[in-house]
Amino acid sequence: MDSVEDGNGMESLRIIETWPVPTAAAAVVRADGSLAGSHGPVDHRFALASVTKPLAAYAALVAYEEGAIELDEPAGPEGSTVRHLLAHTSGLAFDEHRVSAPPGQRRLYSNAGFEELGDHIAKATGIPFAEYLHQAVFEPLGMERTTLEGSPAKDGVSTVADLLRFAAELQAPRLLDVRTVAEATSVVHPGLKGVLPGYGHQSPNDWGLGLEIRDHKSPHWTGVSSSPRTFGHFGQAGTFLWVDPDARAACVALTDRPFGPWAAEAWTPFTDAVLAELRSR
Repeated sequence: MDSVEDGNGMESLRIIETWPVPTAAAAVVRADGSLAGSHGPVDHRFALASVTKPLAAYAALVAYEEGAIELDEPAGPEGSTVRHLLAHTSGLAFDEHRVSAPPGQRRLYSNAGFEELGDHIAKATGIPFAEYLHQAVFEPLGMERTTLEGSPAKDGVSTVADLLRFAAELQAPRLLDVRTVAEATSVVHPGLKGVLPGYGHQSPNDWGLGLEIRDHKSPHWTGVSSSPRTFGHFGQAGTFLWVDPDARAACVALTDRPFGPWAAEAWTPFTDAVLAELRSR
């Protein structure tokens, strides 16, 4: 991937200057790995909140390809598997290690599920999950300023520059077989309803393996013009990463103000402006 400093500018990224946040940075990387543009302090370290989950999920998929785990082996509550934990269908509650539904019956967004996933991989590999994530994902991608400082559900810290490297990997995988990434970005357990945090009940509430799939959800944190195939994640720290395969590009935006009405109002027009500028080039 081109260095962030070498990229041509995108006027649409300057919209982050209007966001009511102390600090913000954003950038876009194309599917060919070239930088479309960046704005703001791209080397500033931000708390990621739930944007940590796609990173943790990618490490889980590396463990799967290495043969340390299987996607359909038992993990989490009784009847649940690694696949259930990744797809938020294990039945575990949001932030408590208690069962709220049978596995595979509902899309229950769960931090606890990703914590169980991290514990499962640590036991399978004999390596603490934070260290495994570093070895499996951060180090080979050159994400030198990214760390996991607690829960694999929400305690990552990173920069826009580092997350661009991950966004480039999602579009042109080097660490995983392209078929594994295709599976991760396809709907797992189709048709399940659920609540998308911050955006209410969605039917269906589609997810892949650790990645949310936009499909036709409304309201949503991506753009009105985002393709249904768009996937990614947002975090309660005021952060997001999306990949739009139809636009052949990915966008990362990080801030240091918690998600709230400001973000719900600002993010969609921002994404629509980014996509419009990409289409016009």
